[in-house]
Amino acid sequence: MVAMSCYVYGIALLVPAIRQAYQVSLGTAGLVVASPVIGVLLTLYAWGYLADRHGERTVIGVGLCAATVFLGGACFVHGLTALCVLLALAGAAGASTNAASGRVVMGWFAAHERGFAMGLRQTAQPLGVGLAALTLPALARHGSRSDLSHAFVVPATLCAVVAVLVFAFVVDPPRSVTHPTEQTRSPYRTPTLWRLHGASTLLVVPQIAVSAFVLEYLVSQRGWPVLTAGRLVFAMQVAGAAGRIGAGAWSDRVGSRLRPMRQIAVASGLAMAAIALGDVTHSWLVVLALAAGAIVSVSDNGLGVTAAVEIAGPVWAGRSLGAQNTAQNLAGILTPPLLGLLIENSSYAWGFALVTVFPLVAVAVTPVGRRPPA
Repeated sequence: MVAMSCYVYGIALLVPAIRQAYQVSLGTAGLVVASPVIGVLLTLYAWGYLADRHGERTVIGVGLCAATVFLGGACFVHGLTALCVLLALAGAAGASTNAASGRVVMGWFAAHERGFAMGLRQTAQPLGVGLAALTLPALARHGSRSDLSHAFVVPATLCAVVAVLVFAFVVDPPRSVTHPTEQTRSPYRTPTLWRLHGASTLLVVPQIAVSAFVLEYLVSQRGWPVLTAGRLVFAMQVAGAAGRIGAGAWSDRVGSRLRPMRQIAVASGLAMAAIALGDVTHSWLVVLALAAGAIVSVSDNGLGVTAAVEIAGPVWAGRSLGAQNTAQNLAGILTPPLLGLLIENSSYAWGFALVTVFPLVAVAVTPVGRRPPA
């Protein structure tokens, strides 16, 4: 997942370079950022179905090999449309890691340790974005087309290396023997999973809002050098990874994934409000608010994923992960371009004030009190 996150979510850190290289608006740059997420969105459920049927190792390995090919192609294209297509295809291939790796954790860890284990797994996203923050802006710092294409060498190489490691070391967990009715009975007959997917999707909006615009904000509004801003983003992502581990351990200790998830949603809403207020007042505290938002907004992700696979059960785990991540990535697609347009026509303060609404609604939607079957 580190390899996939490096380009699917880390491409947001190339927004200044994209705008300079192609002379496009912030909204158009947001569409480029959304391209790999579109690919993820369209294929997550299919990858989850394949993982349920044919095993995790093959699904992850094949997906990463295909992502390597598409990212390699992105190093040589010259048009913005061709770049978006290749990034979308790379996202579609990389979605295999999202859909299948959660099944590996579900299969090899018991319930009392699964939150911590899934928290470790979920550190992949902030660590992947952190790696992107250290490498992609530096490779694209001049903003020319050739320099921008060089940035994709890093995720392409990473996908190739990880694909080899997956085929060499990943072992599929044993398949449980279930009653025939359990195999066909859908966990979506009750509203619990639907509410969980909805809350997790709402909580993606502040996460994507911060990750997509933090570097652009620091460079364009605060006057920071790109490389300095990239280092700060890396530090934020490392702290966010630690937050995911802590949230997972917290959920194991209290015996609930959803109560901590709701409390994190409250903290995320407060952080978004602080960013909006900091921009209005032109205070340096806005940087601290962005850092807090980057850490808090990603901490709940592992809790939602763990709750989804536990509620769905092993037979439906891959499909539930596919459905959850599909909804989340739909929010990930829409947030950068729409928020970019709003910011361009108003301000960052108004943009993040609107983002504040989403985690607050998630507080009400989260199905606290619903426990997975034993």
